[in-house]
Amino acid sequence: MAQAFPPAAADPGRPRAVKHEKAYRGVFLAAGAYNILWGSYAVADPQWFFRLTGLPLSNTPQIFATLGMVLGLYGILYLDVARHPAHGWLVAAVALAGKILGPLGLAWLILTGAWPPGTIILTATNDLIWWIPFACYLRDAWPAFRHGIPEQPRRSGGAAG
Repeated sequence: MAQAFPPAAADPGRPRAVKHEKAYRGVFLAAGAYNILWGSYAVADPQWFFRLTGLPLSNTPQIFATLGMVLGLYGILYLDVARHPAHGWLVAAVALAGKILGPLGLAWLILTGAWPPGTIILTATNDLIWWIPFACYLRDAWPAFRHGIPEQPRRSGGAAG
């Protein structure tokens, strides 16, 4: 059966797909899985971080569990970016902003002595390792985001439309 719609590359008026799309699918698949697992563990054991870093156990572990829930939900968004890299620029931009602001906040806590330096493990694994791949994705996905990629029309599965 002939394809009803030509591929994006065949239409010069249509923005091209994201450069290195396959690699970014892998990046966001890994980020999604990581965040869902990390978030689930934080919900199940909200004191783990305090035990690991030597901080006193929290008298409000619900706050850390809530952080876990939010990070897990980010994971779902990352999986969506992996599915549709040409449509994930805004999600990745907000995520990278958080991944920059989080370490700045932690740096303040460490510099003021509120938290010990060992707490940097939190931002090393949740934030710093994602800076380069997210920033590269944002650079490569910018043309698609700026021009807007039109939605692909859905093909009917049967004779009835």
